[in-house]
Amino acid sequence: MEEERDYVVFTDEDGSEFELDVIDYFDHNDNEYAILIDYNEDESEDGEQAVYIMKIVVSDDGETEEFVPPADEDMDELIAIAEQRLSECCDCGEEGCDCGEEGCNCGCEDK
Repeated sequence: MEEERDYVVFTDEDGSEFELDVIDYFDHNDNEYAILIDYNEDESEDGEQAVYIMKIVVSDDGETEEFVPPADEDMDELIAIAEQRLSECCDCGEEGCDCGEEGCNCGCEDK
């Protein structure tokens, strides 16, 4: 069974499209944010993978969502929140972990 993906398509400055997978959502100061990664991008040599934080802006009619970069002055606080949320997840190996693993206390099920 294929797991349902929650992803967003972006266009870079060269006009090329790329997708980022939404791995988490969170609210902060009355705004909604998403944590995204590129599953198609290889990890760096040190095993790190790029993580993106985007603010979600809903249109006035409530029909569409736009993902925009957060304000620079909010980034330090948002990065700290994202790091905390990501560190709470276990390494059970499941993409988009809903962690039904018996005895696992990763915290993913609370998100």
